[in-house]
Amino acid sequence: MSDKPNAFTPTAALLSTSIVAFLSGFMLGIYSIRGYLIPPSMSEERRRNLTDPVESDESDVDVDDSLLDHAPNWANSTDADKRDGLKQNRPKKAKAASAVDPSTSALAAASPNEECKLVLVVRTDLGMTKGKIAAQCSHATLACYKSLARQPATSAAGQVLKRWERLGQAKIAVQTKSQQELLDLMGRARALGLTAEVIQDAGRTQIEAGSMTVLGVGPAPKSLVDQVTGGLKLL
Repeated sequence: MSDKPNAFTPTAALLSTSIVAFLSGFMLGIYSIRGYLIPPSMSEERRRNLTDPVESDESDVDVDDSLLDHAPNWANSTDADKRDGLKQNRPKKAKAASAVDPSTSALAAASPNEECKLVLVVRTDLGMTKGKIAAQCSHATLACYKSLARQPATSAAGQVLKRWERLGQAKIAVQTKSQQELLDLMGRARALGLTAEVIQDAGRTQIEAGSMTVLGVGPAPKSLVDQVTGGLKLL
């Protein structure tokens, strides 16, 4: 009587092992994706990271067209800036203060060699996220730059802008806790002949439409800007 051939050959063993390994790896991957294999401490941290609005990539993006609030209008139109929220309409009190002739203001009397800076005054009472603050500060910087860029290059304001650009475009962020203080600072800056622009939010994401978020003061000589914002805390 002849022996029966052994059905469990090395080839069959290799195929069986491969199939088992594939299925095991597949199931482990599914369990890992669903979080079943993550320790409780790490699972809680993962849940917070996924739901933390501060770190959200979409916190400052308009869900309708994926454009940032106050997207700059490169046509350099003042009306377009106001419409898009890039430039604040001046209150009546500020209009009187802004009537100062830049050529006879403290700006013209400042030392031509003094370092210049731009100060960004951020309202902390609105509860803006870090990303929102960064976007609003960018709008204020652009608004101040465009305002000075419209001045003749030979004027005091034009010379200040050139000096600021040449010396590194210094920018300082400070904080305030009320809209009224923001407006008071704007009036004081314009009374000195300094550029001062307030940004109003379009209300597309986090805060109420029309909220004044950031005031940009300057660029201007440090000694003049400090007369307006020198007493404020750094952000």
